[in-house]
Amino acid sequence: MSRSGSAPERLRVAALRNNTPTTFDIRPDDEARAALASELGLLGLRKLRLAGEIRPEGRGSWRLVATLGATVTQPCVVTLAPVTTRIDEEIERLWRPDEDLSVAGEGSEIEVPDDDADPVPDVIDLREVISEALSLALPLYPHAEGAAEASGALAAEVEAEAAADAEERPNPFAALAGLKEKLDQDGGDDDGEADDDRDVTDKP
Repeated sequence: MSRSGSAPERLRVAALRNNTPTTFDIRPDDEARAALASELGLLGLRKLRLAGEIRPEGRGSWRLVATLGATVTQPCVVTLAPVTTRIDEEIERLWRPDEDLSVAGEGSEIEVPDDDADPVPDVIDLREVISEALSLALPLYPHAEGAAEASGALAAEVEAEAAADAEERPNPFAALAGLKEKLDQDGGDDDGEADDDRDVTDKP
């Protein structure tokens, strides 16, 4: 992964300056971009850059403030056609010492910071920052132009076919009603035959 600026991609926290921000400008090369694209399931990844600084924030805490830029190509979720999106994200990361992240016990007067912070690592890996930030910034459901209309037309076609099948399918309630009517008619004929037999027997 290539770089420019005043810092490498892996920064030892112990070597960071305590009185001034450490700047960086990371621009991954072709090989690094291809590896990251494969990791994130992208069809293409261009113009990837992370530029910003890491600032000391008192009592051993550090804050990263940077801009992530990238042009990504993803498969459309409907047609699988390539969809290109430009991403420009402002990102922040905060690292605090373990003791500042400890949850205070019940009744304790120690204030626990409510920042979304992680423990201070030995090394801040800007490659991991890029990978994580980019994965969070990717469109979840990329759609190619016209894909929504195609999806809607397909759904309408499936619905129409289902409605046609329902009309052609025999109505079970109608069949039951016909069966009941037939049974009632058969029962009426049996009663008439029984009455005729009884009349013949009763005659002298």
